[in-house]
Amino acid sequence: MSRVTDPAVFGRVAVLMGGPGSEREVSLQSGAGVLEALRSRGVDAVGVDGIPALVDAIRAGTIDRVFNILHGRGGEDGVLQGAMRALGVPLTGCGVLGAALSMDKVRSKQVWQAIGLPTAPYAVFHPRTDEDLEAAIASVGLPVVVKPSREGSSVGISRVFDASDVPAAIELAARYDGELLIERLIVGDELTVAVVDGQALPSIRIVPAGEYYDYHAKYVADDTRYLCPGIEDDADEQALRGLAARAAGALSVDGWCRVDVMRDRDGGFWLLEVNTAPGMTSHSLVPKAAAAVGMDYPALCWQILESTVPGSTLDGDGGGA
Repeated sequence: MSRVTDPAVFGRVAVLMGGPGSEREVSLQSGAGVLEALRSRGVDAVGVDGIPALVDAIRAGTIDRVFNILHGRGGEDGVLQGAMRALGVPLTGCGVLGAALSMDKVRSKQVWQAIGLPTAPYAVFHPRTDEDLEAAIASVGLPVVVKPSREGSSVGISRVFDASDVPAAIELAARYDGELLIERLIVGDELTVAVVDGQALPSIRIVPAGEYYDYHAKYVADDTRYLCPGIEDDADEQALRGLAARAAGALSVDGWCRVDVMRDRDGGFWLLEVNTAPGMTSHSLVPKAAAAVGMDYPALCWQILESTVPGSTLDGDGGGA
């Protein structure tokens, strides 16, 4: 049930999207959807492209709060969160710590390992300083997934089954700055769980028409199937939702997020990553999970925005000023 009923309570809302990063186009699509949804509920919402334009609008006194849908660098790594806290502007999503930890896939895995949550074996490789790539691969064992540690939306990712393909995978991932993650490939079902307002929504099992759920399958193709709930056995479904909530909590992520998980052929769950400003396009997963519990897209956006109002159950490190 909505706690805020009058859209005027929100004041003028900046829907932050776009930016210069590798996920710009997806963010623009997500932002357009959120903007339309909020306006349909009577919210005085405006689209803002990138953090510099947002700061200018805040300094001009035209923005009261921010709905963050800036994917990737800047929007999900703690930069935006720190700026808004310094400026005293309420912001959807988690705070600086949660964003920074979640954006860094290596640090996410280190936190999960420290408290005994399941995540695939991995090695860290620094392409500019490390020399023994063979040792890094051997420590994990083929097949592996090679990915930049601080990118999203399947950017720079390669699946490697033969040692001869490793150099090309490293070259692709190294186009993005930061260290690289070499992670054991888990063969099985790809699942995701949205967590909104402290509630883990029904899981979604992703079944792409092709072999993998890559960028094309996520944002372009119309033949990817999404099964919700993703697990038929209720006990296993509840276990997955609980794992997702614990994984987010371990990284200090509150507000809303999406937790990506693999389930191997033996039924074991393996945490992949937490997205703190998940996609909100027509193909995106959080709206699909919300719909499964009777929450349409505008209602979902409204509930996320409510987290920025003092007294909300979500008003914690990240959302409030």
